[in-house]
Amino acid sequence: MRLFLDANLLFTAAHNPRGKAALVIELGAAGHWDLFSSRYVLEEARRNLQRKFPESTAALTDFQSSLSLSSHRPELPRLSGLADKDQPVFQAALGCEATHLLTGDFRDFGPFMNRPEKTHGILIQTTAEFLGSFT
Repeated sequence: MRLFLDANLLFTAAHNPRGKAALVIELGAAGHWDLFSSRYVLEEARRNLQRKFPESTAALTDFQSSLSLSSHRPELPRLSGLADKDQPVFQAALGCEATHLLTGDFRDFGPFMNRPEKTHGILIQTTAEFLGSFT
């Protein structure tokens, strides 16, 4: 499996190192799946951490080495109905051939969650949904 991690997952993992988001990164670093993100996503997570929980930015830096970075690929399909600010996230996930895009962003990604037939085969899920599929 190839997981693309959105900014709110990275933010949550950095802020709550004992939570489910951090577990996804820990298991990926242990080789259970491949982890991807993008510079665009990392910068968003870093900005939000610096604004809300500056003491957690070091944790983001620590687990960044477990991530392969995918680039925004504007030549790839856009997701109709997705906000413009999230198109680079989706296109980076497509670009690395992610099987899953993990996010907690219900406002923008909610209509596409668990609907790979509408998202070019990528399964968009929350961290809890993803981890729940293994129980």
